[in-house]
Amino acid sequence: MRDDLPKNNFKRAIKANKTQIGLWLSMCSPVSTEVSAGAGFDWIIIDMEHSANEVPDVLNHLRAAEGGTAEPVVRLSWNDPVLVKKLMDIGVRTLLFPFVQSAEEARKAVAATRYPPKGIRGVAGVTRANRFGRVPGYFQKVEEEICVLVQVETQHAAAQIEEIAAVDGVDGIFIGPADMSADMGFVNDWDRPEVWPTILDAGARIQKAGKAAGFLSGKESDCRKVLDAGFKFVAVGSDVGILARTTDNLVKTYAAIVKS
Repeated sequence: MRDDLPKNNFKRAIKANKTQIGLWLSMCSPVSTEVSAGAGFDWIIIDMEHSANEVPDVLNHLRAAEGGTAEPVVRLSWNDPVLVKKLMDIGVRTLLFPFVQSAEEARKAVAATRYPPKGIRGVAGVTRANRFGRVPGYFQKVEEEICVLVQVETQHAAAQIEEIAAVDGVDGIFIGPADMSADMGFVNDWDRPEVWPTILDAGARIQKAGKAAGFLSGKESDCRKVLDAGFKFVAVGSDVGILARTTDNLVKTYAAIVKS
Protein backbone atom coordinates (compact mmCIF):
# COMPACT_ATOMS: atom_id res chain seq x y z
CA MET A 1 0.00 0.00 0.00
CA ARG A 2 1.61 3.28 -1.11
CA ASP A 3 1.51 6.26 1.23
CA ASP A 4 3.82 8.63 -0.64
CA LEU A 5 3.03 11.81 -2.56
CA PRO A 6 4.46 11.50 -6.08
CA LYS A 7 6.90 14.20 -7.15
CA ASN A 8 5.95 16.58 -9.94
CA ASN A 9 9.05 16.23 -12.11
CA PHE A 10 7.58 18.54 -14.76
CA LYS A 11 7.28 21.40 -12.26
CA ARG A 12 10.81 20.82 -11.04
CA ALA A 13 12.15 20.70 -14.60
CA ILE A 14 10.64 23.99 -15.78
CA LYS A 15 11.77 25.70 -12.59
CA ALA A 16 15.28 24.39 -13.31
CA ASN A 17 15.01 25.85 -16.84
CA LYS A 18 15.00 22.41 -18.48
CA THR A 19 13.15 21.99 -21.77
CA GLN A 20 10.10 19.72 -21.65
CA ILE A 21 8.57 18.26 -24.83
CA GLY A 22 4.90 17.33 -24.82
CA LEU A 23 1.93 16.09 -26.82
CA TRP A 24 -1.64 17.41 -26.94
CA LEU A 25 -4.41 14.85 -26.32
CA SER A 26 -7.97 15.59 -27.44
CA MET A 27 -9.29 12.20 -28.56
CA CYS A 28 -10.95 11.40 -25.21
CA SER A 29 -9.37 7.95 -25.40
CA PRO A 30 -7.50 6.50 -22.42
CA VAL A 31 -5.82 4.13 -24.89
CA SER A 32 -4.40 7.12 -26.76
CA THR A 33 -3.25 8.52 -23.43
CA GLU A 34 -1.60 5.26 -22.41
CA VAL A 35 0.23 4.95 -25.72
CA SER A 36 1.38 8.57 -25.62
CA ALA A 37 2.41 8.61 -21.95
CA GLY A 38 4.75 5.69 -22.57
CA ALA A 39 6.36 7.14 -25.69
CA GLY A 40 8.96 9.18 -23.82
CA PHE A 41 7.31 12.61 -23.72
CA ASP A 42 7.95 14.80 -20.68
CA TRP A 43 4.32 15.93 -20.48
CA ILE A 44 0.95 15.39 -22.10
CA ILE A 45 -2.08 17.67 -22.18
CA ILE A 46 -5.48 16.22 -21.39
CA ASP A 47 -7.71 18.84 -22.98
CA MET A 48 -11.10 19.78 -21.58
CA GLU A 49 -11.55 23.10 -23.39
CA HIS A 50 -11.78 21.88 -26.99
CA SER A 51 -12.74 18.25 -26.49
CA ALA A 52 -15.56 16.22 -24.96
CA ASN A 53 -13.54 15.31 -21.85
CA GLU A 54 -15.30 15.72 -18.51
CA VAL A 55 -14.09 14.98 -14.98
CA PRO A 56 -14.75 11.19 -15.06
CA ASP A 57 -12.91 11.01 -18.40
CA VAL A 58 -9.93 12.85 -16.91
CA LEU A 59 -9.80 10.27 -14.13
CA ASN A 60 -9.50 7.50 -16.71
CA HIS A 61 -6.77 9.43 -18.52
CA LEU A 62 -4.81 9.79 -15.27
CA ARG A 63 -5.02 6.06 -14.68
CA ALA A 64 -3.92 5.38 -18.24
CA ALA A 65 -0.91 7.68 -17.86
CA GLU A 66 0.44 5.93 -14.78
CA GLY A 67 3.76 4.21 -15.43
CA GLY A 68 4.60 6.50 -18.35
CA THR A 69 7.23 9.22 -18.51
CA ALA A 70 4.81 12.09 -19.10
CA GLU A 71 3.31 14.41 -16.51
CA PRO A 72 -0.43 14.73 -17.20
CA VAL A 73 -1.35 18.39 -17.58
CA VAL A 74 -5.07 19.16 -17.69
CA ARG A 75 -6.31 22.17 -19.61
CA LEU A 76 -9.54 23.23 -17.97
CA SER A 77 -12.56 24.34 -19.93
CA TRP A 78 -12.56 27.59 -17.92
CA ASN A 79 -11.00 29.31 -14.91
CA ASP A 80 -13.60 27.78 -12.59
CA PRO A 81 -12.70 27.01 -8.94
CA VAL A 82 -15.40 24.34 -8.68
CA LEU A 83 -13.91 22.47 -11.63
CA VAL A 84 -10.40 22.93 -10.19
CA LYS A 85 -11.54 21.40 -6.88
CA LYS A 86 -12.99 18.35 -8.59
CA LEU A 87 -9.92 17.82 -10.75
CA MET A 88 -7.48 18.21 -7.89
CA ASP A 89 -9.41 15.76 -5.73
CA ILE A 90 -9.01 13.07 -8.40
CA GLY A 91 -5.27 13.67 -8.53
CA VAL A 92 -4.59 16.37 -11.12
CA ARG A 93 -1.58 18.39 -10.00
CA THR A 94 -0.60 20.34 -13.12
CA LEU A 95 -3.30 22.60 -14.55
CA LEU A 96 -3.41 24.89 -17.58
CA PHE A 97 -5.94 27.70 -17.25
CA PRO A 98 -7.23 29.05 -20.59
CA PHE A 99 -7.84 32.68 -21.55
CA VAL A 100 -6.23 34.38 -18.57
CA GLN A 101 -6.51 38.09 -19.28
CA SER A 102 -5.03 39.73 -16.19
CA ALA A 103 -3.04 39.30 -13.01
CA GLU A 104 -6.32 39.19 -11.07
CA GLU A 105 -7.52 36.22 -13.13
CA ALA A 106 -4.14 34.53 -12.59
CA ARG A 107 -4.49 35.07 -8.82
CA LYS A 108 -7.96 33.51 -8.99
CA ALA A 109 -6.49 30.46 -10.73
CA VAL A 110 -3.76 30.03 -8.13
CA ALA A 111 -6.18 30.53 -5.23
CA ALA A 112 -8.36 27.69 -6.51
CA THR A 113 -5.38 25.31 -6.16
CA ARG A 114 -4.42 26.31 -2.59
CA TYR A 115 -5.98 25.42 0.72
CA PRO A 116 -6.94 28.23 3.13
CA PRO A 117 -5.54 30.58 4.23
CA LYS A 118 -3.61 30.89 0.94
CA GLY A 119 -6.58 30.03 -1.26
CA ILE A 120 -10.08 28.63 -1.46
CA ARG A 121 -9.64 24.93 -2.29
CA GLY A 122 -12.18 22.92 -0.33
CA VAL A 123 -10.86 20.34 2.12
CA ALA A 124 -11.81 16.70 1.61
CA GLY A 125 -10.02 14.16 3.77
CA VAL A 126 -10.37 11.02 1.64
CA THR A 127 -9.70 11.52 -2.06
CA ARG A 128 -7.69 9.91 -4.82
CA ALA A 129 -5.27 12.85 -4.60
CA ASN A 130 -4.12 11.80 -1.11
CA ARG A 131 -4.43 8.08 -1.83
CA PHE A 132 -7.75 8.03 0.04
CA GLY A 133 -6.32 9.46 3.23
CA ARG A 134 -3.15 7.36 3.23
CA VAL A 135 -0.59 10.14 2.57
CA PRO A 136 0.70 11.53 5.89
CA GLY A 137 0.96 15.31 5.86
CA TYR A 138 -0.73 15.64 2.47
CA PHE A 139 -2.37 18.97 3.27
CA GLN A 140 0.93 20.52 4.38
CA LYS A 141 3.10 19.36 1.46
CA VAL A 142 0.81 19.10 -1.56
CA GLU A 143 1.46 22.70 -2.66
CA GLU A 144 5.05 21.75 -3.53
CA GLU A 145 3.74 19.43 -6.24
CA ILE A 146 1.02 21.69 -7.68
CA CYS A 147 1.94 23.40 -10.96
CA VAL A 148 -0.14 26.29 -12.30
CA LEU A 149 0.17 27.27 -15.96
CA VAL A 150 -1.87 30.10 -17.48
CA GLN A 151 -2.68 30.69 -21.12
CA VAL A 152 -2.17 34.11 -22.73
CA GLU A 153 -4.20 34.24 -25.93
CA THR A 154 -4.84 37.90 -26.77
CA GLN A 155 -2.90 41.10 -27.32
CA HIS A 156 -4.59 42.52 -24.22
CA ALA A 157 -3.26 39.67 -22.08
CA ALA A 158 0.17 39.78 -23.73
CA ALA A 159 0.50 43.43 -22.73
CA GLN A 160 0.14 42.32 -19.10
CA ILE A 161 2.65 39.46 -19.10
CA GLU A 162 4.87 41.04 -16.46
CA GLU A 163 1.96 41.49 -14.06
CA ILE A 164 0.66 37.97 -14.70
CA ALA A 165 4.13 36.44 -14.30
CA ALA A 166 4.58 38.27 -10.99
CA VAL A 167 1.63 36.43 -9.42
CA ASP A 168 2.94 34.09 -6.74
CA GLY A 169 2.11 30.51 -7.67
CA VAL A 170 2.14 30.94 -11.46
CA ASP A 171 4.79 28.53 -12.74
CA GLY A 172 4.51 29.08 -16.49
CA ILE A 173 2.73 31.03 -19.20
CA PHE A 174 1.54 29.36 -22.38
CA ILE A 175 1.15 31.33 -25.60
CA GLY A 176 -1.80 30.08 -27.65
CA PRO A 177 -0.84 30.80 -31.28
CA ALA A 178 -4.24 30.06 -32.83
CA ASP A 179 -6.15 32.37 -30.52
CA MET A 180 -3.43 35.01 -30.60
CA SER A 181 -3.52 35.11 -34.39
CA ALA A 182 -7.33 35.26 -34.30
CA ASP A 183 -7.22 38.18 -31.89
CA MET A 184 -4.90 39.96 -34.33
CA GLY A 185 -7.38 39.44 -37.18
CA PHE A 186 -5.81 36.35 -38.76
CA VAL A 187 -7.87 33.36 -37.63
CA ASN A 188 -5.69 30.26 -37.24
CA ASP A 189 -3.00 31.83 -39.42
CA TRP A 190 0.00 32.45 -37.18
CA ASP A 191 2.40 32.16 -40.13
CA ARG A 192 1.61 35.79 -40.84
CA PRO A 193 4.65 38.03 -40.35
CA GLU A 194 2.54 40.25 -38.08
CA VAL A 195 1.94 37.40 -35.60
CA TRP A 196 5.32 35.81 -34.96
CA PRO A 197 6.95 38.92 -33.49
CA THR A 198 4.13 39.04 -30.94
CA ILE A 199 4.66 35.37 -30.02
CA LEU A 200 8.42 35.66 -29.70
CA ASP A 201 8.25 38.95 -27.81
CA ALA A 202 5.81 37.39 -25.36
CA GLY A 203 8.13 34.42 -24.86
CA ALA A 204 11.11 36.67 -24.22
CA ARG A 205 9.19 38.72 -21.66
CA ILE A 206 7.94 35.61 -19.89
CA GLN A 207 11.51 34.38 -19.55
CA LYS A 208 12.77 37.77 -18.42
CA ALA A 209 10.12 37.67 -15.70
CA GLY A 210 11.57 34.37 -14.49
CA LYS A 211 8.79 32.05 -15.65
CA ALA A 212 8.67 29.22 -18.19
CA ALA A 213 7.15 29.91 -21.62
CA GLY A 214 4.97 27.31 -23.37
CA PHE A 215 3.68 26.74 -26.90
CA LEU A 216 1.89 24.24 -29.17
CA SER A 217 2.26 23.50 -32.86
CA GLY A 218 2.16 20.45 -35.08
CA LYS A 219 4.75 22.05 -37.36
CA GLU A 220 8.35 21.17 -36.68
CA SER A 221 9.51 24.54 -38.01
CA ASP A 222 7.31 26.36 -35.47
CA CYS A 223 8.54 24.20 -32.61
CA ARG A 224 12.17 24.69 -33.57
CA LYS A 225 11.59 28.43 -33.69
CA VAL A 226 10.23 28.67 -30.16
CA LEU A 227 12.72 26.17 -28.75
CA ASP A 228 15.53 28.25 -30.21
CA ALA A 229 13.91 31.26 -28.53
CA GLY A 230 14.03 29.58 -25.13
CA PHE A 231 10.47 28.35 -24.66
CA LYS A 232 10.61 25.60 -22.04
CA PHE A 233 7.44 23.51 -22.40
CA VAL A 234 6.48 22.90 -26.00
CA ALA A 235 3.80 20.53 -27.31
CA VAL A 236 5.01 19.27 -30.67
CA GLY A 237 1.79 17.74 -31.97
CA SER A 238 -1.60 16.31 -31.08
CA ASP A 239 -3.14 12.86 -31.12
CA VAL A 240 -5.99 14.06 -33.36
CA GLY A 241 -3.59 15.79 -35.73
CA ILE A 242 -1.32 12.77 -35.98
CA LEU A 243 -4.24 10.44 -36.71
CA ALA A 244 -5.88 12.83 -39.20
CA ARG A 245 -2.73 13.62 -41.20
CA THR A 246 -1.45 10.03 -41.17
CA THR A 247 -4.76 8.63 -42.38
CA ASP A 248 -4.99 11.37 -45.03
CA ASN A 249 -1.56 10.40 -46.33
CA LEU A 250 -2.37 6.70 -46.29
CA VAL A 251 -5.47 7.28 -48.39
CA LYS A 252 -3.52 9.42 -50.86
CA THR A 253 -0.77 6.81 -51.12
CA TYR A 254 -3.03 3.89 -51.83
CA ALA A 255 -5.47 5.86 -53.99
CA ALA A 256 -2.51 6.66 -56.25
CA ILE A 257 -1.50 2.99 -56.35
CA VAL A 258 -5.02 1.85 -57.20
CA LYS A 259 -5.38 4.47 -59.93
CA SER A 260 -2.06 3.49 -61.48
